[in-house]
Amino acid sequence: MSNAPAITAAPRPATNPWLIAVLVALATFMEVLDTTIANVALPYIAGGMGVSQDESSWVVTTYLVSNAIILTASSFLAKRFGRKTFFLMCLGLFTLSSVLCGFAWNLESLLFFRILQGLGGGGMVPVSQSILADSFPPAKRGQAFALFGVAVVVAPVVGPTLGGYLSDNFSWHWCFLINGPVGLMAMLLIGLILHEPASTVVERQKLLAQGHRFDLIGFILVATFLGSLELMLDRGLEDDWFDSRFIVITAAICAAAFVLMIPWEMSRKNPMIDVRMVGTRQFGASFLVMLATGAILLGTTQMLPQMVQQDFGYTATWAGLVLSPGGVVTMLMMFVVGRLSGRVQPKYMIMAGATVVALAMFDLTRLYANVGFWFFAESRMLLGVGLPLIFLSITAASYNGIPPDKTDQASALINAARNTGGSIGVSLAANVLAHREQFHQSRLVETAIPSNPAYQDTLHQVTNYFSAHGSSLLQAQQQAIAWIGQTVQAQASLLAYIDVYWTLMLISLAAIPLALALRKVKLGGGPAMAH
Repeated sequence: MSNAPAITAAPRPATNPWLIAVLVALATFMEVLDTTIANVALPYIAGGMGVSQDESSWVVTTYLVSNAIILTASSFLAKRFGRKTFFLMCLGLFTLSSVLCGFAWNLESLLFFRILQGLGGGGMVPVSQSILADSFPPAKRGQAFALFGVAVVVAPVVGPTLGGYLSDNFSWHWCFLINGPVGLMAMLLIGLILHEPASTVVERQKLLAQGHRFDLIGFILVATFLGSLELMLDRGLEDDWFDSRFIVITAAICAAAFVLMIPWEMSRKNPMIDVRMVGTRQFGASFLVMLATGAILLGTTQMLPQMVQQDFGYTATWAGLVLSPGGVVTMLMMFVVGRLSGRVQPKYMIMAGATVVALAMFDLTRLYANVGFWFFAESRMLLGVGLPLIFLSITAASYNGIPPDKTDQASALINAARNTGGSIGVSLAANVLAHREQFHQSRLVETAIPSNPAYQDTLHQVTNYFSAHGSSLLQAQQQAIAWIGQTVQAQASLLAYIDVYWTLMLISLAAIPLALALRKVKLGGGPAMAH
């Protein structure tokens, strides 16, 4: 009887699990950071390499596509090579390709290195969650996943700030080169302190003994579906959607891969992705909520800096700083929500978070031409209160009822939902902006005609203004007409951005009925592995 405690007690890690959590979160932070850091640097990349802005946008597209492709294979590869080995392989590839991006000599080489960077980075995020779940006892997992959530949610916010600062003050090359020393340090420390749990070693040996094979056809179908979907969403607006032969072919490939993927994956004993999981009430609702969360997170992160640069004259650095107060609030809220996760049902926190996010989007619809820095910052801070409530709660709800051998699959699917949702959000916001700007401009121009007394009065006042500042009467009148045209265009742009925020508000509200579909989970064990 004296040996019973030794037999039943769970083995405790020799290393402080919080050190593991910090290092894993740091590596994840770098990877997610690179989804947005290059966005504000695109004009600098285009100028430095002598290419068009449209060509330089492939720097973002290639990363997102390769990132989406590798996500689906991460579950099998982590089991095949071991989580620690696979994580270090991904981190090493990501670090090396980041440095090579910084030294790229032309656009083609930069795009090739970005593909490698996306492949390396895409495998890290889902494996990070599994490593954290292995490293912490159930009672501490909520706080551990809060630290992981900081990396995933705050990194897209820091990206534009850091990218803008480095591009404005140094060079766009440093947006990639900074990953070099951080990645090497993380690799060294993770290699020294992280140990593979005995249970995962036994599981891997068992799978190898059973002849667990890589589902190559499933991987090709899933990768083709996700890759072409990302490509279509990212390039659709620039290529004029279905008026472009390229987009039509991409959409056809995407649809064909999806139609073939479902029956193939459902008929496999060890599929690349378990599509039945997405069809369940609990995991399916979590998957959809994560799609919406990704859309709001990246949609707002893309639109807000773009708007303040375009319509309010902010520099890339200041456009990034607009997001910073929200990042601080998000960071603090992550740890608050981490503690609440053991006391409050995830479905109620998701509903509360979606309501707060909707209020943040509604706040931005009060936009007008003379608003200042803190108008945007305060809206972003309100968003920073809501997003952690959703993000960590989805982690809790999505793992509920998932057997231990499916947790890697669940992690990969949830992260694929976040990535795909982000691409959908950015694409949807960009399309709403483009089409509504045309609509508002056409409506405003209807009133800016010579027969309109208000137009005549404005033209007269503005002409007098330019005349008083030294212009001849003819020059003053031409300047006045140009000024009215610019004002109409600026007003149309602001109205279009308001429509974008209305759209994102509706997306966040859609998460509330989805949350109601979630069942109650057993509290007290944190967001991971409530089997």
